[in-house]
Amino acid sequence: MAKQVKAPISPWRFRVVVAGLLVLAAMLLARTLTLQVLDVDRGYEFLQGQGNARTIRSEIIPAHRGMISDRNGEPLAVSTPVASIWANPRELGKQKDAWPRLARALSMSVAELSRKMERYSNSQFMYLRRHLAPQDAKAILALKVPGVYLQREYRRFYPAGEVTAHLLGFTNIDDRGQEGLELAYDEWLNGEPGRKRVLKDLYGNIIREIDAGKEASPGKSLQLSIDLRLQYLAYRELKAALKRTGAKAGSVVILDSKSGEVLAMVNQPSYNPNNRSQLNPSALRNRAVIDMFEPGSTVKPMTLVAALESGRYQPDTEINTHPGYIKVGPKLLEDHRNYGVLTVAEVLKKSSQVGTTKIALSLDEQEVWRVFQRFGFGRDTGSGFPGESSGVLPNRPNWRAIERATLSFGYGMTVTNLQLAQAYSVFANHGVFQPVSMLKRQEPAEHRQVIAPKVARQVVDMLELVTQPGGTATRARVAAYRVGGKTGTSHKAVAGGYAEDRYFSLFAGVAPASDPRIVAVVTIDEPEGDYFGGLVAAPVFSSVVADALRLMNIAPDDVEPEPKGEDRGDAAA
Repeated sequence: MAKQVKAPISPWRFRVVVAGLLVLAAMLLARTLTLQVLDVDRGYEFLQGQGNARTIRSEIIPAHRGMISDRNGEPLAVSTPVASIWANPRELGKQKDAWPRLARALSMSVAELSRKMERYSNSQFMYLRRHLAPQDAKAILALKVPGVYLQREYRRFYPAGEVTAHLLGFTNIDDRGQEGLELAYDEWLNGEPGRKRVLKDLYGNIIREIDAGKEASPGKSLQLSIDLRLQYLAYRELKAALKRTGAKAGSVVILDSKSGEVLAMVNQPSYNPNNRSQLNPSALRNRAVIDMFEPGSTVKPMTLVAALESGRYQPDTEINTHPGYIKVGPKLLEDHRNYGVLTVAEVLKKSSQVGTTKIALSLDEQEVWRVFQRFGFGRDTGSGFPGESSGVLPNRPNWRAIERATLSFGYGMTVTNLQLAQAYSVFANHGVFQPVSMLKRQEPAEHRQVIAPKVARQVVDMLELVTQPGGTATRARVAAYRVGGKTGTSHKAVAGGYAEDRYFSLFAGVAPASDPRIVAVVTIDEPEGDYFGGLVAAPVFSSVVADALRLMNIAPDDVEPEPKGEDRGDAAA
């Protein structure tokens, strides 16, 4: 086999390669001299800038939400620091061998983590777990999986739980208000995050803080008019009443008659805002403000206001209710029995349907409507609560006799629990109407005189008779205090008319009757068995108001022993 002879390398090619390498070396040397010696400042800035671009980051400083407290400063909603774990999918995607142990630490399956990674594959940020306890987050970070980082956040906590749930509402996972006062005052409560610059290492860990940047601004605090002590007491009594009566739902509202402040507002059923994993959406509703119902006999005192203002009636004016029923058009309106001749005051005491109807039909057809309108029916209370209902107060140019009659005892109109309490505060506050407030008032609200103080006093005196022997609400009495109020029992409206066996049981009252300071309204929805307001709602009023009067240090105004006799209940209207 012939021996292969290699061609000699051309001298000029060798020289070109060597020259090229020397030129590159010279260029590198020249650049190094430029950066390090000839132009030190610009060179340092360039290198520092390139390094900073890879290690300095701008970090968000979370701002906590403002605290909500009751009128005495007791915390109702506070923000607590929590930790959230997030990842950069592009970095974490290169660490598939670490996914199994990371998934275990996150309490999720590898398949779930894989799906999450796929969903955010084109992103540089995704949450893995939010609102963890600090020790749990620390355990996850201890795995030292590249691309997994910690973020500080705040979570809302409600110390009173379900007792204040409907009033406060709650925030979402991003700490923004979703329901109740958290939603109504979201901008006020919400803080403004800050920013700071930090130096991070290769793994994303903060080495040091470079500058503070912009500090976080926490949200503003909110002080409610609620007295947490009364809130607990009202909630306890309402819950016990629903258990005792088998009712579907219920509400209690307590107002300070002098200021219009809401001292307590509770509903059943309720929910725990700290754990909403098994929340029933129907339990979210603040029934005291949103649910509307026909108030029945609880508005008869307003009808009597129209009668007293007409000048044709006084509390002792006699009304003949014989024979215990009256026919208005095709409708027969009946009392429980034939009461015979009653005074105007006794018409209220006995809750006489016949007496109320005769009074209403004797007045101008718009007089009763005008009084109802002055008492705030048909418009919201001014509380500012999200989703508050205005109720319905119909107005017609020509009223049929039966419409005038039924309106006078609370049918054909709808109200909310809070509206009814606001209306009764007019009697308690010497005829003055004012908007209600769920915030603690620092100064008196705008108000207007809607009925004469004398008329307001006359009605309070008649309301007190309702709780006396022979009245429909003896179970509303409070030991050592004079109280006044009115029962109501209204059929629930259903498609095609009214249900024969479904009722709203109501009681609205004021205390102490000598100089009312408290207004309370109790609503019980669909009680089983006994359903009259005097039997179902009045005892709740008695228990709640008794505690409220003592907690507010209001002096007793009735030292005579309570009567032993009781009357069964009120008319079904």
